[in-house]
Amino acid sequence: MLRKLWSWSVVFLALALAFTGCGNSGQGVGSHASAPVTAYQAMEFKQITGLQGFSEVLLQNHLKLYQGYVKNTNLLLQQLGGLLKDGKAGSVEYAELKRRLGFEFNGMKLHELYFANLAAGKSLNSRHPLANAIINNFGSTEMWQKDFIATGAMRGTGWVVCYLDPHSGRLINFWINEHEVNHPAGCAPLLVMDVWEHAYMLDYQLDRAQYMQAFFNNINWDEVAARYDRTVAAAHATPTPESPEKAANEPAAMPAEKPHAS
Repeated sequence: MLRKLWSWSVVFLALALAFTGCGNSGQGVGSHASAPVTAYQAMEFKQITGLQGFSEVLLQNHLKLYQGYVKNTNLLLQQLGGLLKDGKAGSVEYAELKRRLGFEFNGMKLHELYFANLAAGKSLNSRHPLANAIINNFGSTEMWQKDFIATGAMRGTGWVVCYLDPHSGRLINFWINEHEVNHPAGCAPLLVMDVWEHAYMLDYQLDRAQYMQAFFNNINWDEVAARYDRTVAAAHATPTPESPEKAANEPAAMPAEKPHAS
């Protein structure tokens, strides 16, 4: 029983590390697993240059804001490490820096996911399993998009993320408050849209709806579909049962998607 629980805990941990953005910012999980821990590095997103509906001024300012999150994440980790070594882990300063880390770290990771799922001319293949999953969950791609946009139109500062629960196959469009509030545990982010004002005000002022239309015109569906594929593959990578009796008690993995007939 303990061995079975341990095996599943490894699977859940692998999903969390691979699909909540950990391993980006210039640090690959596989290549750095046994290497010394290094500072996060800001990533480059050359494919967003020249996107229709996004001015270069807006994009460059947005990238600079992202770089600030990378810098602040490194600074906080350094400060927290110093306080820990100095025996000040119980201090008010340590507690407040630890809380702030969630804001800066998630701000860094969400921006990486956001920029990576932007590119010109990348439509979703109607035969890809992700297209079928969207229809299974929402009835049609139009209803899914309506729900995603309605979530983005909500008052507040934050993000919209289409999450996949890898163990049920359910797709849910979540509102993420600021950067760190309301992320669903154990789920994988597929499509990420920034709805902080800095993502659109230079080009669209207060017209968030027009910005969201520009966003949908520039979704990198190849990247989104790849995130879906990686999540499904990881969900199916279950440990081999040690006996038929134990196999009968194993949790069911996410069912494979059947191609959708267009």
